[in-house]
Amino acid sequence: MELLNGFKNPFRSEYKRWVFLVGLVAISHLLFQSFLLPYGNALRSLLLPGIDASSEGNYGNVVSRVRSGSKSVVVRNTLTINGSDFSTRDVILFNGGNGGGDVGISSRKIGDWVEKGVSKVIFDGNVDDDYASENGEDLNENAVLEEVIRDQDNYVNATSRIEQVAKHGREVSTGELRDVNTTSQYPALSSMANPTPNAGSSFRSTSLQSDHTVSKSNSLMVVKQGKKKMRCEMPPKTVTTIDEMNHILLRHRRSSRAMRPRRSSIRDQEIFAAKSRIENGPVITNDQDLYAPVFRNVSLFKRSYELMERILKVYVYKDGKKPIFHLPILKGLYASEGWFMKLMQGNKHFVVKDPRRAHLFYMPFSSRMLEYTLYVRNSHNRTNLRQFLKDYTETISAKYPYFNRTDGADHFLVACHDWAPYETRHHMEHCIKALCNADVTAGFKIGRDVSLPETYVRSARNPLRDLGGKPASQRHILAFYAGSMHGYLRPILLKHWKDKDADMRILGPMPPGVASKMNYIQHMKSTKYCICPKGYEVNSPRVVESIFYECVPVIISDNFVPPFFEVLDWGAFSIILAEKDIPNLKDILTSIPQERYLALQLGVQKVQRHFLWHAKPERYDLFHMTLHSIWYNRVYQIKLR
Repeated sequence: MELLNGFKNPFRSEYKRWVFLVGLVAISHLLFQSFLLPYGNALRSLLLPGIDASSEGNYGNVVSRVRSGSKSVVVRNTLTINGSDFSTRDVILFNGGNGGGDVGISSRKIGDWVEKGVSKVIFDGNVDDDYASENGEDLNENAVLEEVIRDQDNYVNATSRIEQVAKHGREVSTGELRDVNTTSQYPALSSMANPTPNAGSSFRSTSLQSDHTVSKSNSLMVVKQGKKKMRCEMPPKTVTTIDEMNHILLRHRRSSRAMRPRRSSIRDQEIFAAKSRIENGPVITNDQDLYAPVFRNVSLFKRSYELMERILKVYVYKDGKKPIFHLPILKGLYASEGWFMKLMQGNKHFVVKDPRRAHLFYMPFSSRMLEYTLYVRNSHNRTNLRQFLKDYTETISAKYPYFNRTDGADHFLVACHDWAPYETRHHMEHCIKALCNADVTAGFKIGRDVSLPETYVRSARNPLRDLGGKPASQRHILAFYAGSMHGYLRPILLKHWKDKDADMRILGPMPPGVASKMNYIQHMKSTKYCICPKGYEVNSPRVVESIFYECVPVIISDNFVPPFFEVLDWGAFSIILAEKDIPNLKDILTSIPQERYLALQLGVQKVQRHFLWHAKPERYDLFHMTLHSIWYNRVYQIKLR
C-alpha cells in the first residue's frame, strides 16, 4: 500500500503543476489582451468567433492579431486567415458580427490608422461575383428620399478627410465607409433603417435595424490583389437566342409547370375557365383599337385583355412600412416599379379590400428603396436585402393563408432594380415576377415571369414630356448611341464604331447639363436606328426611350427577354442582334430595305401607346399592359386538382 501511495504522490504533484501552469497562461493571456483590446473586451476574445465584441470601443469587433512580416494584421477570426496572404503593411478588417452589433468605428479613427501607415481599410462582405456596381443615379422627387440623399451627402463630406489622406503616399481602399454614428447623426436615415412593423406582423429583429449598416452579412475580409472579374464584366457562358425563347414560351404554354394549389378555390376556377374562353373565342380580323402586326396573336390578346377587365381582382398587402413598402419612385431609372405601385394601390377597379375575392396578390415593395435603405455601399454583399424579403414573405405566410396555399404562385411583385432576381430567389421563387432585369441566365422564367419595361422618366409631373420624333423621311442619321461605359459590351461597341463612320454616331458619355440632354434627345428623334446595348445587366432604358422617340430600337443583349414577350412580336418594330454581330453592325443595318425600315418605324409608332405612363391610366397603356401580362401568365399556369 505504501508503495502504491508512493506512485500516486508524484502524479498528484505533476497534476497540480499542470493546473497551475494552465492558470498562469490564462491569466497572462487576459492581461496581454487587455492591452490589445481596451474597454474590457479581453474576456470576449476567448469566446467563440461569432460572439461580438462590445460596441462601446472604437475597435469594436477586432479579435486578434496575426503577424505578417514586420507589421500586424487585425482580423475578425484568425481561423479563416492565412498570414502568408498579406503584405508587410497593415490591413485592417472588420466584421459587423453575427449578432449585428455596431462596429463603432469613427471617421477620425480610420484617418488615424491611415496616417500611421495602414495600407488598406476594407469594409467588405462575402464577395458576391454577381455583384454589379451601383448606378449611383438617384432620381426621386419624393421628399423622404431627397432628405436621405442630403444626409448621405453630408456623410460623404464628413469622411472626405479619409480620401484626402489616401492620396498622399499610401494606398488606402476606403470606398465609402459608413460611420455607425450616421443613424444617430441623421434622423432621416435612422428612421429609414428602423421602420416599425405593425403589431402581429413584426419582422424578425434582424430584418431592419440600424445595425444593417454593418451587418453580419457584410463582414470584413481581405481582398487579394488579382481581383476576380464579376459576372457583369464578362460575356455570358451560354446564349439563348430569340428563336429559342419563342420555343420555350410555346413549350411552357403547352405544359405548365405551376404547382397545383393545396386546395382549389372559386377564384382558381374562374381563372381556369378564362383560359378556355381566351383560346376558343372568335378570330379578330380588323380591330380599330389595336395594331395587329405588333402582337403575336391579336385575337388572343384582345380576349384576354377584356376578360381581365371584367374578372380580375387584386389584393394589395398592407403589411410593411415606408420607405421600402408603399413609397413609389416616380422619376428616374427605376420609375417603372414606382408608377405601377402608385397606380395599382390607387386603382378602384381591380383592387379589393377582401383578400378572399382576389385572384392575384400584390407585394408592394420597391427594390430600389430596398437597396438604398439596407445596402452597405461598396460592401459587394446583398445578403441582408434577400434576408429582409425572406422575413417579409414568412410574415405574410404566417399571418395570411393565401401564400402557402399555392406556394406564392398567385402572388406577384414588380421590381426594376438589377438585383431583384437575386433578392427574390428561393423564398419568392414560385411568384410571378415582373422584372426589368429579364435575364434567362439569372433565373427569369419565360411564360411565368414578366419582362418589365425599364422606363427613364425625366418628369414625374409630366411623364410624357418630349414624346415623339421626326417622321421617317427626316431621319438622316443611320445609327446613334451615347452613354456610359457600363459592363463589357459598350467598350466593344465604341472600339469598333466610335469616330469610324459618319453614318454611325456612336459616342461615349455625353457631358452633363441640360443642353447635353436635349442634344441626346434630338439625336434619338432624328435617327433611324437607336442602338441599345446592354450595360451591367441585360436591360437598358434605351429600348423604351427609342420607342418613346419613335426610333427603331436595335437591341444588342444576349439572353435578354424583351418586354411583354408573351404578347408582343418584337420582330415587327425592332432589330434584335447577337453581341457577336457588333463588327458587322453597319452592314446589317444598311442591308435592311427601305420598305422594311418604314414598316418597322410604323410599328414603333403603333406600339408606343403600350409603353407610356399616365397619371390616370388609359386602356392598353403601360400600367394595363404590365397587369395584363401578369394575369395572362397566371391564366396559362393555373392548375386545378
